[in-house]
Amino acid sequence: MSSKPAAPIDHQAIRQMALAVIETEAEAISALADRIDEQFTTACDAILSCSGRVVVIGIGKSGHIGSKIAATLASTGTPSFFVHPAEAVHGDLGMIKPEDVTLALSNSGETDEVNVILPLLKRIGVTIIAMTGNPGSTLAQHSDVHINVGVAKEACPLGLAPTSSTTATLAMGDALAVALLQARGFTRDDFARSHPAGQLGKRLLLHIRDVMHDGDAVPRVGEDASISDAIVEITRKRLGMCAVVDQNGRAIGVYTDGDLRRTLDAGHDLRQTPITEVMTRGGKSIGPGALAAEATHMMETHRIQGLLVVDDEGKLVGALNFQDLLKAGVV
Repeated sequence: MSSKPAAPIDHQAIRQMALAVIETEAEAISALADRIDEQFTTACDAILSCSGRVVVIGIGKSGHIGSKIAATLASTGTPSFFVHPAEAVHGDLGMIKPEDVTLALSNSGETDEVNVILPLLKRIGVTIIAMTGNPGSTLAQHSDVHINVGVAKEACPLGLAPTSSTTATLAMGDALAVALLQARGFTRDDFARSHPAGQLGKRLLLHIRDVMHDGDAVPRVGEDASISDAIVEITRKRLGMCAVVDQNGRAIGVYTDGDLRRTLDAGHDLRQTPITEVMTRGGKSIGPGALAAEATHMMETHRIQGLLVVDDEGKLVGALNFQDLLKAGVV
């Protein structure tokens, strides 16, 4: 091994190269705005009227991008899956049905593995949407719809590695997926149903009734209770607060750990002073049908640690604190 010291790393050159890549790819994406044309809307129409699925095909870097586009389509309301073209000619072509739409990706439009199955796709009778950087290519010319994702240059200084071209294709795929989402009226609840696992699904699917304490677990005292009575209830139920309700069960206020500290500082008689004199009148509340994510937003906005849960008539039906949201994975 040579003992010659390595040349010092030129960090400034590295930063300049990285910035040049970002700028080149940003320009490539910006140029796509002019490609949201009649071909793009025709592609959307074909997919929206399709009774089957969108089958995305591509090889190499286009295949990786195609796989992501297929996943994005599937998660936003457009049934879709990816098929590798080399596998298609060895049996996977049987997965494609006449009622499907094929989205074929190839920057050059001359990829042999993709073009060789064009006659087979034509025989099946599927609609073929091509996404290429070459409108005069074989793939573009033999497709029913062509979306141009051509770029002025690759971000790679050698002009070899697919960089700007793959970024542009991915961005156009996202544009297609989101346009279809909007056209279908796809909602947050629809999105949640396709993402039930993990924090995302929990934030979108969990409702207050799913995480709140109810029944005897809800800390509450009547409006004739003393401060001491409220402290006992807070201690027993361990939510850091206590609801104050009227004779009809409607929440009229809340008494929290913070209120207790202020009460002690003021020197109130804990056994004699009515809770109504020191409680926070009204307090923050939420309905049982609201999303748990809304409770998180309320607590963060108002810098509070708990919420009362009331029905449409203002009656207390539950309570929850920030720890409940943490345990549920909403935060």
